[in-house]
Amino acid sequence: MEADASAMLKKRVAAVLNTSSGGCDEAAQAKIRAVFDQAGLTHATVTAVTSDEIDAVVDAAIAACDVLVVLGGDGTIMTAADKCGAAGVPLIPLPGGTMNLLARALYGPVGWERALSETLANPRVRIVSGGKAQGRSFYCVAMLGTPTLWADAREALRHGDLVGAVARSVTAIRRGGGNRLSYRMGDRLTGSAEAVAVICPLVSRSLAQDAQSLECVALDPETAAEVFRLAMHAMFDDWRHDPSVERARVKTITVTGHGRIPVILDGESVKVGRTVTITFQPMAFSAITPADPA
Repeated sequence: MEADASAMLKKRVAAVLNTSSGGCDEAAQAKIRAVFDQAGLTHATVTAVTSDEIDAVVDAAIAACDVLVVLGGDGTIMTAADKCGAAGVPLIPLPGGTMNLLARALYGPVGWERALSETLANPRVRIVSGGKAQGRSFYCVAMLGTPTLWADAREALRHGDLVGAVARSVTAIRRGGGNRLSYRMGDRLTGSAEAVAVICPLVSRSLAQDAQSLECVALDPETAAEVFRLAMHAMFDDWRHDPSVERARVKTITVTGHGRIPVILDGESVKVGRTVTITFQPMAFSAITPADPA
């Protein structure tokens, strides 16, 4: 696959930068141009746009290129991945936001310049699977229910405040306790829980990268002590082994709430109704990443 990726990069390469994202400033255009030139890709085009223009510019770029490079936040990268998957155009999604879930899953915790340089130096094509919830794709994780209210806790973790994150997690679960979720994992496992997480093979600790299923976990802490224990598991070890967690490997998950279900797909909040069906996508899109070392 490495030879195929190298051949693709010698064809039409287009880069689109979302300057409205937190990690992409005015200097990014010159920096990405320099990385392309150093890799011998002087033919690559670079376009910087704002969030309002991203949809139209990505559509135009996909129609005119063989490889698309996108620098932006989670929303921008998800949009590009969806469009590239539909068009069959390989994508290099570079981290230019705050969470950067998909980019970090593909390239590790490195800056976008290093991710791009290492990819261009030793490229391979990688098929990325994922999930689809009510027509919206995700490639790392979908969170349904209470954890989507954990914005404060997530922000505390970003700043290294573990104690504050646990306290805010407890508050969020208590605040969101009126909408328990019923779930059906495939044809076998049913039940109810405070929240459901659906994890893709790309980031799962339990699934192989080429697994043909999703990992679904139902979280059901009933007391403040169990919430605290689950939060500590989530921070320091594998929370899937907590006794308040039910899990399965499935291709279809249906979740129903008493009202509208709060949902986050790869870090982005989405609006859905009281029932959400999630299905496995075995070939969501193709990414170009650095080849594995020999």
